[in-house]
Amino acid sequence: MTLETARRVLEIEADSVRRQIENLGPGFLAAIEAIESTRGRLCLTGIGKSGLIAEKIAATLASSGTPAYFLHAGEASHGDLGMLMPGDVVLALSYSGETPEVVRLLEFARSRGIRTIAMTGEAGSAVARAADILLSVAIPREACPLNLAPTASTTAMLAMGDALAMSISSQRGFRPEDFALLHPAGSLGRRFLKVRDLMRTGERIPRVDASAPMTEAIHEMSRKMMGITAVVDARGRLRGVISDGDLRRLLEKDPAELRRTAGECCRENPRTVPADEFASGALERMRSHRITSLFILDGGGGLDGALHMHDLLSAGLA
Repeated sequence: MTLETARRVLEIEADSVRRQIENLGPGFLAAIEAIESTRGRLCLTGIGKSGLIAEKIAATLASSGTPAYFLHAGEASHGDLGMLMPGDVVLALSYSGETPEVVRLLEFARSRGIRTIAMTGEAGSAVARAADILLSVAIPREACPLNLAPTASTTAMLAMGDALAMSISSQRGFRPEDFALLHPAGSLGRRFLKVRDLMRTGERIPRVDASAPMTEAIHEMSRKMMGITAVVDARGRLRGVISDGDLRRLLEKDPAELRRTAGECCRENPRTVPADEFASGALERMRSHRITSLFILDGGGGLDGALHMHDLLSAGLA
């Protein structure tokens, strides 16, 4: 019996989402146009379960490039109406469409020239009549066995909110780079880190001139603690690298090799990585080539940065 009830709930909720495809039309397009053309922010409002869904939709919009905030319809008439600014757009959620606090907020907004959108399941409701644009989320019934508790209706509103947010984001050309800027922390932020965000610059880059003696190259490798040093020409362009492994091979070949210059001993054509590449891609390069360091060049071939495996692991990219 328990599993049967659960299956029925999920079937009803899944059906409520599918039915929203039929609700896409002029109202949806008008809502997109109003939100896209606003000079201000999008205000999401509601009460109860609809209010909770409105909060989530506001968060989704904000994280995908549409400035949005949540205004509790009950608190609005107790001073929070001051949050509404000229140029804002209001998106009010009320499945029944008869929530007095939501109606009052919509009437206030319209009286001040603020465009309003109603997301409701009742096209002829007070909330629908109080708004400029109707966004229908009608469903046949709730998933609640008593057909009372907001279940399928809130799922439908949540899905429609996602459809709005993603449609606007896509139309605005929202890119992974934009998403990364809004999600600098956590696993999402790490996923979009660029090499430039983690690379070592300035004095932290191990480097010696090609004319420097090998003793200086060894000292630089020890001082910068990367197990490698870049070798640059007189114009600061990357000529080659010398790693711990290169040193061992030189010693095995002939210890007298260490009396030569860094330019004479360096390994030419080292692997580099663009500064605007995702850090995760740089990590894959290191792993596939079994190396622990990469250098970054500027547009003219000059040494711009250095990246070590430890820099990537410390950022949580393991």
